[in-house]
Amino acid sequence: MRHTISVLVENKFGVLTRVAGLFSGRGYNIDTLNVGPTQAPHLSRMTIVTTGDEATLDQIVKQLNKLPNVIKVQDFRNEEYVDRELVLVKVGVDSKSRAEVMQITDIFRAKIVDVQPKSLTIEITGNDSKVEKFLDLMKTFGVLELTRTGQVALPRK
Repeated sequence: MRHTISVLVENKFGVLTRVAGLFSGRGYNIDTLNVGPTQAPHLSRMTIVTTGDEATLDQIVKQLNKLPNVIKVQDFRNEEYVDRELVLVKVGVDSKSRAEVMQITDIFRAKIVDVQPKSLTIEITGNDSKVEKFLDLMKTFGVLELTRTGQVALPRK
C-alpha cells in the first residue's frame, strides 16, 4: 500500500541524509522524495511516498519523529490532502501524429513547452491518476524521455 508522509524539517546540513538513511537502514523503500523550501526560510518540507503495511508506516512515522531537526511529521493516511506532481515528457511525433498529441495534451490541460521537428516536450501537472493516464496515452506515440518531480502534498485543513 502506498503512503504519503509530509515532514517539516529545519533547513540544515545533513537532514536529508538522516531521513534517507532512516529508510535505507531499515530496508524501507522511498517511491518518491521531494524536498523544497516553505514560507519560512529556515524550514523545508519533505514529501515522501513509500510503500508498506500499517505497521511499517507506524514505525516510519515514529522513527522520523525521533530524528534531530524534524519539526513535524504528517501521515496522510487518515487526513484529506491535496497532492500534485509535475512531469516533463518528450514524445516522438511526425506530421501525422503531431495534431493528435496536441489534442490529447489540450484535453488533459497539459502544456507544450518545446516543439522540435520530430518531438514535442509536454509539461503536465496533476494527481497520480491523471498523470498516469496521460503517460499511458503518450506511450502509443513513443516516449523519448521522461522526468518526474515526485509528489508534493499539503493537508486540506
